[in-house]
Amino acid sequence: MVILQNAGTFGPVEKNVVAVSRRSFFQRATFVGAASAVTLLGVAGASSTSAQEVDAEPENHSHGHLKKGDLNILIAAEIAEALAVTTYSNIIDSSPFFTRIPGDDQGYLVAARQEEMSHYLLEQSVTNQPTPFTSFFYPPNMFADAQTTLNTLVSLEDAFIAAYLIGVRNFSTTDLRVTAARIMGIESDHRTLARVVAGEVTPQDGGPIESVTGLQGVAESIDPPNNNGYERTLCLTEIEQAVNALLPFVDKASASTAGFDTSKSYPFEPFNPTLPSPLGEFISFKGC
Repeated sequence: MVILQNAGTFGPVEKNVVAVSRRSFFQRATFVGAASAVTLLGVAGASSTSAQEVDAEPENHSHGHLKKGDLNILIAAEIAEALAVTTYSNIIDSSPFFTRIPGDDQGYLVAARQEEMSHYLLEQSVTNQPTPFTSFFYPPNMFADAQTTLNTLVSLEDAFIAAYLIGVRNFSTTDLRVTAARIMGIESDHRTLARVVAGEVTPQDGGPIESVTGLQGVAESIDPPNNNGYERTLCLTEIEQAVNALLPFVDKASASTAGFDTSKSYPFEPFNPTLPSPLGEFISFKGC
């Protein structure tokens, strides 16, 4: 049996499990929206799970057609954002170290939760369908142990950055590519700030944490926290590759194989977000 090493600290993943789970991931996602109307940048169009593209008649003709590839990327992004909201929510609500880090670090986590929810709602407005996965699994002690929390958080942000760079590469319209780049920049902020938090974890919570292990499975010093000259693509070029990083969080079999705690799942609880500054709000797909 062929074994693939899953990136980061999530352990080995059997090839046949990955293939089945990835297929069911998109089958389930497209099934949810099979009979739904799909909106392209706020304009309705018809959806078909077997069609190669979803025709739309946008008010702004530069948006063109929402192709099946666009839909797959957007659905994967919705799932990622729902996972991000769930992760930040539980850090804020239940992680012991959260109440003992400085106020500006708490502020980052609170603002990140708002931003991820805003991203989710934006993507949902484009697909006109919710995330097909509404509960998530995590590694053992995810919200009890600060090192585990930050390793996982940075791993997720690594995955999100790489996934949005796939959108920059593969989206079929300029507006979607620019939007993917704008969201990717925020995920990059989150990755850096999570590494800042590591150094300010109190001794009571096992800090200060001097290194954090991200999706590449390498412990990296937190000094400096902004340790990227260029965002990491992780050599991912297709959204199906990015889905691999999310499988243990959404699929129980993959979670078990990766050594995650499958005795409990954490629900995605949507809300109406308030962004930290009106100057940083979405405004439009053209960015102005």
